[in-house]
Amino acid sequence: MNQSIELSLQEPSPINPYSLLLDAFTFIPLWHYLVIFLFICFVFLYYHLDFHFFQDVFAGFKGCPVTLTYNSNSHIYHNVVSKCRVLHSRYLATSWLASPHLQNFFLTFLGNPPDVTYQRELFCLADGGTIALDWVVNSMPRDDASPILMVLPGLTSDSNSSYIRHLTCNTSKLLGWNVVVSNHRGLGGVPITSDFIYTCGWTNDVREVTNHLHHRHPNAPLFIVGTSIGANILVKYLGEDGENVPVSGAAAICCPWDFLVGDRFIRRTLLQRLYDKALTLGLQWYSEQHRHSYSRLSDWEGKMHSIRHYHKTCDVGKFETVDAFYRRNSSAIYVCNVSVPLLCINALDDPLCTAEAIPWDECRENVNVVLATTTHGSHLAYFERITASGIWWVRAVDEFFSVLNCSEFKHKQKDLGAESTLDSTLDHDHSSPNLMVALVKVVALVKLVALVKAGFRKWGFLA
Repeated sequence: MNQSIELSLQEPSPINPYSLLLDAFTFIPLWHYLVIFLFICFVFLYYHLDFHFFQDVFAGFKGCPVTLTYNSNSHIYHNVVSKCRVLHSRYLATSWLASPHLQNFFLTFLGNPPDVTYQRELFCLADGGTIALDWVVNSMPRDDASPILMVLPGLTSDSNSSYIRHLTCNTSKLLGWNVVVSNHRGLGGVPITSDFIYTCGWTNDVREVTNHLHHRHPNAPLFIVGTSIGANILVKYLGEDGENVPVSGAAAICCPWDFLVGDRFIRRTLLQRLYDKALTLGLQWYSEQHRHSYSRLSDWEGKMHSIRHYHKTCDVGKFETVDAFYRRNSSAIYVCNVSVPLLCINALDDPLCTAEAIPWDECRENVNVVLATTTHGSHLAYFERITASGIWWVRAVDEFFSVLNCSEFKHKQKDLGAESTLDSTLDHDHSSPNLMVALVKVVALVKLVALVKAGFRKWGFLA
């Protein structure tokens, strides 16, 4: 009797709450877990791939405004850009490409490019190099007064790249202009025929080609569009030569501006490193195409690990370091000296050319420069309409050039002789870093002498 009472008074054995929780989870259907997993993946990808579809939905698919940065005294803005409706409208990305990475992927592998037929002209450079000038068929110069649009492609792009074909087709058909694509050395199926490999800051090629076109068609206004690396070369060329360029107007699309900042940016995250690898593969392909030249002209080992490694191996030359090469070949330091009406377009979500490198103040100080930035657009993509059949910046550039060509603000070349090309000459012989240091020392010495004279006057040693 007492034993039964003692047993009844004993507390029940404790139950593990985690085991109860696990038992409860087993009653939840498996497909619920699958839905939760897919939702977590969706949120993760939406955030890390920079999707903006829901932002577009909440904004009523109105798109993002175009922000214009310019000097308040700029005649180019008040008399040309102010009349451009595209630059004063909004950009709405294709809804199913509402991510800069998706846009970039679509541009690279699909792009919806129109059919364009070219007629090739091989142009021999002064150093023995060869460049392919691809003229859009039916846009070969018909008379001396018809405007010419010259296009500078990106890093390993050529006249058949999708965004180039969008531009050349649109300009030749809608504006009726003569359009030519100036392919970089070794691209467009043309071999390297000299002891030089083009670099991201080499401006002598575009200088020779523009002079060639100007001399052949002296009465034809010449406009230039540079894209990505081509934009950096274009801005650097315009800044080096100042007034002494035969260019009526120019546009720089998705310019990298500062390679040193871009180098830090593209190695920052895992996703950016993937872009670094993708671009390296393009450079690897380029170097494989010209293996005989690379093995002879550089310390090429047959394999590139990154963009920085490529530049260190093939491009540095007589520069002390890769960083010195990046600083010297970045166009941001040259934009202040541009004397040609220049429209610059950059997307703030560009996964390759970071907005951190944009020289806002330098663009604002130059009365000849107008900088247009958009929240979205990716790198050269800017697809619009539900079918992604058009590229926004192509429309913006064509309208800008059309208005500029009808105005009195087209640039006219002023031959300033050797003084205007001093910086260019320093860059061409690859001894520019040392010469620039020497120039800085001379300036410092002059200032020191002035201070010493001021001190002597104060102490009465000089009248």
